[in-house]
Amino acid sequence: MQLWRVSLAGLLAIVAACLILAQDTPSASGPVTEIRMTAKKYEFAPDTVRVKVGDRVKLIITSLDHTHGIKLEAMHIDRKVEKGETITVEFIAGQPGTYPFECSHFCGLGHKKMKGQVIVAGD
Repeated sequence: MQLWRVSLAGLLAIVAACLILAQDTPSASGPVTEIRMTAKKYEFAPDTVRVKVGDRVKLIITSLDHTHGIKLEAMHIDRKVEKGETITVEFIAGQPGTYPFECSHFCGLGHKKMKGQVIVAGD
């Protein structure tokens, strides 16, 4: 009987974790806005990304010269981009507003200037 309770508790914990993860994962439905971006000393190109509320945004980021990072705090994104590599980050544009992003990996003297913004427009 005790083993059954432990197994049921474990199963419930797994189901709860899956539900939480599903909330943080971009939905496959809705329009996809794919944006290719480069990171290099000391800029993102483009440095302004414009999307609409409800869009599933896919940023495809390539570092051209050094290891960089992208931190988009509002979307819970903080990823490293190694020199010469490409990463993909995805999020749902849920609320209208302007959301700043920045390089999150020190890349030299101009690192603090390496910034951009995501502008989410309402309907």
